[in-house]
Amino acid sequence: MNQQKRHDAILSVLKRQGYASIEQLVQDFSVTPQTIRRDLNLLANEGHLRRVHGGAGLESSTVNTAYHTRKTLNLEAKQRIARQLAAHIPDHSSLFINIGTTNEVIAEALLGHRGLEVITNNLNVAAILQHKEDFNVIVAGGQVRSRDGGIIGEATIDFINQFKVDYGLIGISGIDEDGSLLEFDYQEVRVAQAIIGNSRQVFLLADHSKFRRNAVVRQGNISQIDALFTDREPPESILRLIETHDVALHVADEKAPS
Repeated sequence: MNQQKRHDAILSVLKRQGYASIEQLVQDFSVTPQTIRRDLNLLANEGHLRRVHGGAGLESSTVNTAYHTRKTLNLEAKQRIARQLAAHIPDHSSLFINIGTTNEVIAEALLGHRGLEVITNNLNVAAILQHKEDFNVIVAGGQVRSRDGGIIGEATIDFINQFKVDYGLIGISGIDEDGSLLEFDYQEVRVAQAIIGNSRQVFLLADHSKFRRNAVVRQGNISQIDALFTDREPPESILRLIETHDVALHVADEKAPS
């Protein structure tokens, strides 16, 4: 069993049990304790699990990782995703960009474009794009979340419903094995649903740490998107759903051109 398959199997064990000791995982996978510790540390650094003394447990499904931590998690992978997605956005397009640290990296990758019209409920995205004189950046009204600069609430939904754009760029906290798109804040979910409903094409941006990650609020289903941009091939269960629903898959792995 290679490392990636072992990582997937470890996460499956934790999903069933909630917690697993190093001793149990050593027996389950017939590897050394040092190998399991390395596996758990890597998975913890990617935000998949929480390391505890003698083993590991799942991350909370009700509380998201702190914003300043998420900004640095898998940053290189997010940058590869951003470069690949930016190549699929034509100049002079209209687009929504919602809340999420990956979307902020996307905004930076779009600075080389011309004539974009961007509607966003993300103050950090607006700050990145505001100095582009040929961009028209429109910021949604609503309640500003102090922790990450996201704008949410009924006023935000009403504002978004005034538009119909070419592309909706959606970040996500987790993708379940049944294709559910998961988030932690129901108000953020309602805004994302409005973006999906008012976009001609919906692009989902998710690095590999989001696959099979738990979060408490259902945002929608993978069948509602047109393309998934990620940095590794999804687990087989999610890959089957992508194929079933004819979702375009773009994998910006380490071999992808810069």
